[in-house]
Amino acid sequence: MGVKLKDIIEPESISFKDLEGRTVSIDAFNTLFQFLSTIRQRDGRPLTDENGNITSHLSGILYRNSSMVEKDIKPIYIFDGKAPELKSETQAKRREVREEAEKIYKDALSRGDAEKARKFAMRSSKLSPEIISSSKKLLTLMGIPYVDAKGEGEAQAAYLVQNGDAYAVASQDYDCLLFGAKRVVRNLAVNSNLGNLEFYQLDKVLRELDITREELIDMGILIGTDFCDGLKGVGAKTALKLAHKGQLKEKIAELQKESAHDLDEVREIFLNHNVNTDYKIKWEKPQKDKIIEFLCYEHGFSEDRVLKASDKLKNLNSSQGSLDAWF
Repeated sequence: MGVKLKDIIEPESISFKDLEGRTVSIDAFNTLFQFLSTIRQRDGRPLTDENGNITSHLSGILYRNSSMVEKDIKPIYIFDGKAPELKSETQAKRREVREEAEKIYKDALSRGDAEKARKFAMRSSKLSPEIISSSKKLLTLMGIPYVDAKGEGEAQAAYLVQNGDAYAVASQDYDCLLFGAKRVVRNLAVNSNLGNLEFYQLDKVLRELDITREELIDMGILIGTDFCDGLKGVGAKTALKLAHKGQLKEKIAELQKESAHDLDEVREIFLNHNVNTDYKIKWEKPQKDKIIEFLCYEHGFSEDRVLKASDKLKNLNSSQGSLDAWF
């Protein structure tokens, strides 16, 4: 979920056309969860092939990315590495939520309550090693590059933007701003319409809030992040008031007394995250025959639909290296 900043930052509204010729670094896990949650049958069951293998994510990767590439937007997927130890509690809580949702989903399904089943099925989505490996395989066949992060995918995605290898991070979470992403786009992977994209520029956000990035990070810690619980009663608006009153350090000290975590360590996760600097970005010519073999022969996709989607990938080429020319 990430830090909740929605109440205090206003997005700019942009369309897909504003991203023409741009490269975006996409938080893979974030996006795959979206596909697994939303691309389902009416009763909440995920899409599967005849052998029972889940294919919702493959459908999302193929159709959303081919549509994106057709609009002359070049995606780079970023896969999470090892999560910081401080995230273990958050991960445990999320597993509990998913397990409970799955129980309710299966019960509703057995009783024929399709509406309730779908609602809780969306909350029970989880990534398996098979889903991750098949996602990487399809991206490779489509000619779309991906980068394996050492730690948090959002931090790596932000680094690509800082390093000039991508124009913006595409993610639903606001954490990217705390990780230093210069530009963030929300709704890119989940919306095929020509609009309704939220765009944030870090320098503009900081300027309008009249704070520094370090203060934004401290506000996030007080609000609550994936790496530690926040201070009770402090939301985004209260945190901003504390920043303007110069009381962030005082409240951080108060939180530290009741927290089992080292808040300096949490701050370091955002400021100096361990990222993969040894990566290569190269778009390849899509391997149509192998895409057909993988999706249609192995997973039962419609050959006609897959061919039409594959044809949209013709904008990809073998460009690599710094992408300043695209900016």
